[in-house]
Amino acid sequence: MSPTHKPTRRGRRTVARHGELSSPTPLGFILKLVGIVAAVVLVSGAGVAAYAAADITTSFTEDAVELEGQGAVPPDIGAIEGGVDVLLVGTDECEEEFAYIFGERCTGADAGGQLNDVNMLVHISDDPRRVTVVSFPRDLMVPIPSCTREDGSTTSATSKTQINEAWGYGGLSCVAKTIKELSGQNIPFAAKVSFGNVINITDAIGGVDVCIGNGGIKDKYTAINWPAGPRTIQGVEALQFLRTRHGLQNGSDLARISNQQQYMSSLARKLVSDEVLSNPATLYKLAATAVDNITPSKSLTNPMTLVQIALAVKNVPFEDIVFVQYPVLTDPADANRVVPDDESAKELWAALAANEPIEITHDQDLTGGVIVADPQPTEAPADPEPTATADPSATPAPTETAVALPDNIPGQNAAQQTCSAGNVRSNG
Repeated sequence: MSPTHKPTRRGRRTVARHGELSSPTPLGFILKLVGIVAAVVLVSGAGVAAYAAADITTSFTEDAVELEGQGAVPPDIGAIEGGVDVLLVGTDECEEEFAYIFGERCTGADAGGQLNDVNMLVHISDDPRRVTVVSFPRDLMVPIPSCTREDGSTTSATSKTQINEAWGYGGLSCVAKTIKELSGQNIPFAAKVSFGNVINITDAIGGVDVCIGNGGIKDKYTAINWPAGPRTIQGVEALQFLRTRHGLQNGSDLARISNQQQYMSSLARKLVSDEVLSNPATLYKLAATAVDNITPSKSLTNPMTLVQIALAVKNVPFEDIVFVQYPVLTDPADANRVVPDDESAKELWAALAANEPIEITHDQDLTGGVIVADPQPTEAPADPEPTATADPSATPAPTETAVALPDNIPGQNAAQQTCSAGNVRSNG
C-alpha cells in the first residue's frame, strides 16, 4: 500500500448553489434513492416492491437484523426529518455459484467465513438535502467494541483490529456499532449484500457503463483482460470490476475504492435516467431483485420508512451526491495496513454536521484507481444570443461556502466521470 501523508489544510470557497433537479414521479423518487449507491439501490428497491406485491415485502423481512445500540427511528409520513445515516455492508464470502472466479477465497481454510470488505456510510443531510457516501477501507485498523452474537453471547472488545473482521464478531449489527463508534454518527439503518448478489442487481437494470483507461485492465485474480475504452458491464463482469485491485495502477484496496466510486457514480446516473425510471418492468424487476439479494436491519423493513428516505433525497442534484474515502494514514506497525487520520476525519464530520457543501481537493489522477475522464466535446451554438446587460438592482444569486476537504480525502461527485487507472503489466 502506498504511504499516505499529512494533508495540506485548505480554506473555504464560495460557490454558486446548484439548482435542484425536477421532481420525478412518486415511483421515480423512490428509485432516486437507488441512484445514491449500489446498496441504497437495494434499499429503495424494496420500497417499490412494497407497492407492487405483498409477498415480496414479506420475503424482505424474514432475515432482518436488529441493530445493537442505535437510536430509535422517529415515525412520520413525510420525508424523514433531520439528517439520517444508512450503512451498506458488502460481504466477501464464498458463494458456490461464483466459486470459479473467487479462486482461493473458496478453497482455503477461511472459505466458510465472511468479511465485511465494503463498508459505506450514506449520510443524508437535513435541508438543504445533500448525500455523502463515506467508504471505510477494509485494511483500516480500528477498535471493535463488544458485540452481541445471534445466539445471545457477547464478544470481547478489541483495541486494534482490521475493520473487515467486525462481521465475524457479530454480523451486521457489529459492523454498524463499530462504524458508529469510529464516526460518532448514529446509524439507525443498515443493509448487507454479498459480492455475488451484485451480479443480479446489475443485470436487473441492464448493466452499468464504465470507462477503462491506461491501456486496459489485466488481473489474473479476477480473470479480467479488458482493453481501454468504454464498457457496459453486467453479470459476472460487474463483480469482476468491483473486486479488482491488481488490475489497477497501484494495486491497493484504496485504489479499488476509487474504482468502485466510478461504478457508483455511473450507476446513479443510469438509475435516474429515462431508461430505468420510465420503464415499469425494469423498476419492478429491480425491486424484486433487491429484496431477494439483501439482508436489512429491522428498521428498514417498513415500506413507509423507505418512502421517507426516498422523499428526503428526491431532489438532490448529482453535484451534491459525493463519494469520499475515509481519511487514513499508513499504520506505523504495518505498511500494508492503515489507521484513521483523526485530524482530517474531524474536518469531514464537522462539514457534514454543519451541512456545508464539500469540495474534493485530492487529485483523482493520484489515487492509482481512477483517472479523470476527458470531457465530452460540446457544440457551440450556431447563433449565440446577444449578451444581456446586468441589472444593477437585481438580487445576486445565492451562494454557499464550500468546505475544501483535506487533500488526503479522495473522492468524486456523481456528476463527474472518471476512468479506471488500468494496469496491464503487473500480473497474469
